[in-house]
Amino acid sequence: MNPILLNPGPVTLSERVRTAMLRPDLCHREVEFAELQGGLRSKLLEIYDLSANDWAAVLLTGSGTAAVEAMVTSCVPDKGSLLIVENGVYGERMSRIAEAHGIAYERVVSAWDEPMDLSAIENTLSMATAITHVAAVHHETTTGRLNDLATLGEICQAAGVRLLLDGVSSFGAETLEFDDWRLDACAATANKCLHGVPGTAFVIVRRAALRDQNTARRSVYLDLRDYLARQDQNGTPFTQSVQTFYALDEALDEFIEAGGWQARHRLFVERLAAIRERLVKLDVTPLLDARDCSCVLHAFELPPGKTYDELHRILKARGFIIYAGQGVLSDRVFRLSAMGEISSADLERLFDAFDAALK
Repeated sequence: MNPILLNPGPVTLSERVRTAMLRPDLCHREVEFAELQGGLRSKLLEIYDLSANDWAAVLLTGSGTAAVEAMVTSCVPDKGSLLIVENGVYGERMSRIAEAHGIAYERVVSAWDEPMDLSAIENTLSMATAITHVAAVHHETTTGRLNDLATLGEICQAAGVRLLLDGVSSFGAETLEFDDWRLDACAATANKCLHGVPGTAFVIVRRAALRDQNTARRSVYLDLRDYLARQDQNGTPFTQSVQTFYALDEALDEFIEAGGWQARHRLFVERLAAIRERLVKLDVTPLLDARDCSCVLHAFELPPGKTYDELHRILKARGFIIYAGQGVLSDRVFRLSAMGEISSADLERLFDAFDAALK
């Protein structure tokens, strides 16, 4: 029996998605590939009812971080500046990206287990008039926190700046308000809430964000303007991962048939509520209040006397893969995600495994 992946991507695949990768080998310069790519781009925009006149889905071969790096390096103009919001690993990663590419940036930092400091963001934007964009993480999987993007969007609106969003672990399962939040772009990936496989990432970008600013090329492989121009002409600047495109195509069909992002949100909420309830009964303490968490992943304090390695070993032997904490939380928490092909019977087996590991 294949293990059930409870880590925040990659996910346990459905048989349909796994089988889709066995479709015929395909050259990325053939018309059949152009049809596959065009279909994916249309389906991705349909998830949040975005107009193809104003928005584009730009497909990349790479991980979610490739999409984030492409977004940051392509959307900030030469004379622009970023305000990067950090309250976890992935906000900090955007600062590393800006630093590596010589993009001017400032930071507003909160502790990993704290929400974004909205007051500090507002104050910084009021004083730093050179800032053109705010970069933030929607779902910070370091802790499972769902950041308050509605309020952040209001702050961006008042300050007249645009928002670049790391939606890697939220796209397809959480509310995303592309216009109300003043998004210029949202980076995401196939192998999380959409239940595809690793290897395909994408950026949903406002066409005007790339058309209206004069930015020198900061990257060859990750230049969104090049991808957008080629993909709008049914081409691609580089070889794409055809088999992972096949998998995403099937995953999106499953996603649409199941009811879209709202249905996936409800499914994940139900799963994590059940997991959380069982673990609390076993005296396992959640790191964050449920109302502060995403529907995708929650973090839990390690029980007294249990190391992560021990808990991971016991659960893996019973067919479940959990996820460690990161950095300063590595010896304090473990994390569980609700994504992927998980049945009610799988959940019951998971509960039995935790009973055995923790009682």
